[in-house]
Amino acid sequence: MQSFEWVDAHSVAEAAASEPTTVAAAMVASASGATSDAAVLKAGGIDLLDLMKEGLLQPHRIVNLRNVADLNGVRLETDGRVRIGAMATIAQVAEHPAINRNYAALAQATRSSATPQIRNVATLGGNLLQRPRCWYFRSAQHHCTRKGGQVCYAFGGENQYHAIFDHTHCAIVHPSTAATALVALGASVELVNREGKRREIELEQFYVLPSHDVHRENVLDPGEILTAVLLPKAGAGTASAHLKQGEKDSFDWPVADVAVVLDRNQKGVCRRASIVLGAAAPVPHRAVVAENLLRNMPVTEAAAREAGRVALTGALPLSKNAYKLPIFETLVRRAILAAASA
Repeated sequence: MQSFEWVDAHSVAEAAASEPTTVAAAMVASASGATSDAAVLKAGGIDLLDLMKEGLLQPHRIVNLRNVADLNGVRLETDGRVRIGAMATIAQVAEHPAINRNYAALAQATRSSATPQIRNVATLGGNLLQRPRCWYFRSAQHHCTRKGGQVCYAFGGENQYHAIFDHTHCAIVHPSTAATALVALGASVELVNREGKRREIELEQFYVLPSHDVHRENVLDPGEILTAVLLPKAGAGTASAHLKQGEKDSFDWPVADVAVVLDRNQKGVCRRASIVLGAAAPVPHRAVVAENLLRNMPVTEAAAREAGRVALTGALPLSKNAYKLPIFETLVRRAILAAASA
């Protein structure tokens, strides 16, 4: 690990004034051997430290956001939305009464993430912005497409934990379990640039596929800071659930996870369904065919079973990950029934 400058920011404006670049851009520069005096931002620092220890990122300056008070906390907005500061820890999100009461899928996803020690340090903003966990991407010996190379080694290699959807050019799966639930819930993110201009974008649109840009996972621009996550007002008749399956029962990356949100009328008929698959694609994957199947139908065991089957429409498993298909089918069925019984 090379030496670097450390800067403690005490406001969003102060952090933006450091002219931060994205970690993705800094990593491509590091991989090419280029030198840069650009800063990178540190939230909890879990992923940032991993990348530095692995020799994949050599920042000249690190800007610490821990002391920026405006980025902390969970609060109810006047329009009924819930605002989660980007520096709120995963544990704070998982334990918050309003999240548990109205956004069960997010509470369940964050409560089952990582270990208690990591949940008390890692932040929601950092979790959403973490880089892929693909072992080829994380290896300094493999100059893969996402780091500026020409080869995705997963296609011909060890791909048992990789994508089964939308893996053109790169077969990573999105690393954030919280993102699966947040996309299903219709969350947005607030971004602030170095001029102080704010923009809000749906989280689903924030993430990008490798076919759009193979070097990064989102549309965050250099100089922008993710300042908050915004949850839509919880509506009457809406319920949600999140389920995940890993090789271990705790502190393990999921091989599959599913978030379901159901909006039903007083007779139990589904007006709208949101079904999102995590650990399935380079971005949280929306199962549109399954969502459409449930619309205007009572949520029964048979309907949930059929939705689980059609949720895999378009799946293209790689040589070693077809085992994910029955797991996702089962998780979709169970998550629908869990949301329906909430």
